[in-house]
Amino acid sequence: MTSLAARPDDAPAVRTARTPTERLALAGLSLSMLLSSLGTSIANVALPALGQAFGASFQQVQWIVLAYLLGVTTLIVSVGRLGDLTGRRRLLVAGITLFTVASVLCGVAPSLWLLIAARAAQGLGAAVMMALTMAFVGETVPKERTGSAMGLLGAMSAVGTALGPSLGGALLSGLGWRAVFLVAAPLGLLTLLLTHRHLPADRRAERTGDRVRLDGTGTLLLALALAAYALAMTIGHGRFGVLNLALLVAAAAGIAVFVRVEARAAAPLIRPAMFRDRRLSASLAMSTLVSTVMMATLVVGPFYLARTLGLGAAAVGLALSVGPVVAALTGVPAGRIADRFGTGRTTALGLTAITAGALVLAVTPASAGLAGYLAPLVVVTAGYAVFQTANNTAVMAEVPAERRGVVSGLLNLSRNLGLVTGASVMGAVFALASAAPDVGTAGPAAVATGMRVTFAVAAVLVLAALALARTARRQPLPA
Repeated sequence: MTSLAARPDDAPAVRTARTPTERLALAGLSLSMLLSSLGTSIANVALPALGQAFGASFQQVQWIVLAYLLGVTTLIVSVGRLGDLTGRRRLLVAGITLFTVASVLCGVAPSLWLLIAARAAQGLGAAVMMALTMAFVGETVPKERTGSAMGLLGAMSAVGTALGPSLGGALLSGLGWRAVFLVAAPLGLLTLLLTHRHLPADRRAERTGDRVRLDGTGTLLLALALAAYALAMTIGHGRFGVLNLALLVAAAAGIAVFVRVEARAAAPLIRPAMFRDRRLSASLAMSTLVSTVMMATLVVGPFYLARTLGLGAAAVGLALSVGPVVAALTGVPAGRIADRFGTGRTTALGLTAITAGALVLAVTPASAGLAGYLAPLVVVTAGYAVFQTANNTAVMAEVPAERRGVVSGLLNLSRNLGLVTGASVMGAVFALASAAPDVGTAGPAAVATGMRVTFAVAAVLVLAALALARTARRQPLPA
C-alpha cells in the first residue's frame, strides 16, 4: 500500500474545468451520501407515532433505529473490501437498489418486526453507499480537486443529518409515519440513475492472488465484534449494567480473535500492515475522537436549551439545526482550503477551532443566553467540517485504487464508532456532572454545570486529537 506519509501536502495544483460527466457523477455521489445520512436521522422523530401504531413499547420501537445503526456499523468495512474485489460501481448500484427497495418495504410494513427487518436491510444498503461513495472520488475527479469533492460529500452528509428531523416531522404530521420512509424511494431512483450512467465503469479485476477472495472468517468476526460494541453503547441509554459489560467483553474478545485471524489469513479483510502507517492510524483515531466530541452537542444541547435557557420545543429544534447547517455551508469552502493549503495545515486549523469553541462553551455562563451558546457552537461545527474534509482528503488522496473501498470503510467506521461512543460516554459525563437522578428533570443550574463539564472533557479529547495530528506530521517517510 502506498503510504500516506509520501503525499505532498503543501503544493497547490493547477485547476481544470469540470466536465458535464464529472458534475453528474458528483451529483450521484452527493445524493448517495445525502440518502444514507438522511436514513440515520429521519426515523427518530417518528418513534412515538410508531409505538402507538404498533402498540409497542419504547424499548421495542428503538430497534427501528438500532437495526439501521447495526446494519451500517457492522458491515461498512466488509462491503468496502467487497467493492475493491468485485467492482465498486456494480456494488454501489446494488447498494442503492437495496436501500431504495428497503425504504419502500419500511413504508408498507404491516408489523413492527417486518419494519425492523426492512430497516436492517436499509442499513446494509447505506453501508455500501457510505463505504463506496468516498472511494469513487479518486476515480471521478482530478487529484487537485479531491478536497473540494470531499467537502461536497461532507456537506451533503450534514444536510441529510439536519434535514432528517424537520422533514420527518413535516411528513409525519401531514401524511403519517409511512411517508417518513417512502420519501427516500424517488430520491433513491434518481441516485440510481445518476450513478449507473455517469460513474466510471469497473476495471477488469485480475483473477489472481487475493483480489478474488473475500475473507469470510474475518468478515464474520469483525461484524460480530462491532455489533456487540454498538449494542453495548446504545442499549440502556447510557446506564451500564451487566449486559452492557458482557457485550463490551465480547467485543474486545472478538477484536482480539479478529487480529489473530487477520495476521494469518492469506487474503485478509484488513491488512495489519496498513496500521504501521502512522498517518493512517492517527487519522482514524482523530476521526473517532472528534466524532465522539461532536455527539456531545446533540446529547447536551436539547437539555441545556430547554432546561437552562427555557426554550420551547420549536425553538430547541431550530437552535439544534444551526450546527448541521453551518457544517453544510462550510464543507465545500473547507475542501477548497485543503486543496490550496494542504491537508496537514487544514486539519490542524479545524482541530484548533473545535478546541477553542469547546473551551468557550466550558466557561460560558447561563446568563449569556442563546447567543452565548450558539456562537461557540458555530465555531465547533465549522471546525468539524474543516477537520473532516481535510482528514478524509489526506487519507483518500493517495490510497491505491485496489484498497480505496476498505480504507473508505475504515474512515466511515471510525466516524460511526465515535458517534456511538459519544452518545453513551458523553451522555454519562453530562449526567454525572449534573449530579441529578434524572437529567430530564434536573434544575437549570445543574444542567448548566453538566454542560460546562461535558465540553471541558470534549476540549481535552480534541487536544489529544491535535497532538496526534502534530505527531503524525513529524513521522519520517518509511523506508
